[in-house]
Parts: sequence; structure tokens; C-alpha cells
Amino acid sequence: MSLSKTADLADVSRAESVVSVHARHSDFVWLSLQRLGIPERDLEDVLQEVFVVVHRKLHTFDGSSKITTWLFGICLRLSKSYRRRAWFRRERFHDTNFFEERAAQTVSPEERYAIKQKGARLTEILNGIDPEKRAVFVMFEVDELSCEEIAETVGIPVGTVYSRLHSARKRFARLVERGQARQPMGAP
Repeated sequence: MSLSKTADLADVSRAESVVSVHARHSDFVWLSLQRLGIPERDLEDVLQEVFVVVHRKLHTFDGSSKITTWLFGICLRLSKSYRRRAWFRRERFHDTNFFEERAAQTVSPEERYAIKQKGARLTEILNGIDPEKRAVFVMFEVDELSCEEIAETVGIPVGTVYSRLHSARKRFARLVERGQARQPMGAP
């Protein structure tokens, strides 16, 4: 068999592997990107970027960690890259679908508006937290995962989870306090 044919077969098996990784773990990647602060409108694009990286780097995955831990690392690096882009700093995000889903569907328009405003404030506050700490904070506080589950998912020691959670809570509290100081009296 020629060298070219062997390379083609390797590409086919790698493509099949990428397809199976996508089929099994795309929901995990989607949630991870949300936890890391990727706005709803950009989730599909960044999800695609993750699987482009998976396609290029799957051959380097040695199985020394869980595949979800490896995928989370890719998500983390891409979310940091996303945040560093110049246009990110000029945009203000008001995309709150992730948090609005948690609200009841049968509410009045006034209540829906208040929920949307609170969701926008929460998203703004979460965007002020370092991505690694934000992910741990959201997994614990919103997704209600245990510290042990978070440690296993992210691939870090449980002590690091506790440290990041503590730091994220302090930062969250400071940002909430700072936001309340800017709110006019009687604002929602």
C-alpha cells in the first residue's frame, strides 16, 4: 500500500473518530461554552471551532485524561481567545437566553421584561469573572454539580475547585455590590 493511501486511510478513521466525538460530546461542549460566557448568538460558531481543533488534534489525545476534560480545555482556550478579540471589548452583550430558559414561560410581559433585565445584569456580572472561575461558579451554582463532579469534568483537583469557587463568589459579590451602587433608587 502506498504512503499516500495510508495517509488517506488515517484521515478517514480520524474523521470517523471526530464524528463519534461530536455525536457523544457536542452537548457537553455546548454547555461548557455557555458556562465560559460565550454569548448564545456565537455558540454555534465557537462550537464549530472546537470541533475543528478536535479534528486537527485528536491524534494527540493520549487517553491519560477523560475526553471531556480534554474537550473542556479546548473550550477554555477558545473562550479566552474569543474574549481577547478586539471587537469583543466594543460590544455589549444583552443575550440572556441561557438565563431566560430558567424562568417560567407563563409570566406577564412586565415580569418577562424584569427577568430579561436581571438576566442581562447577571450576564454582565458573569462576564467580569475569569473564565476558569466562572465555569466552576456556574457549574456549582446554576448546574448544581458537586465539587467532585466539577473536578472530574474539568480535570483539576477538588481543592482547586474549592479555591476557584471561593474566588469566583468573592468576585461575584464585589461586582453585584458595585452594580447596586450604580443603580438609581427604586430600580429593579
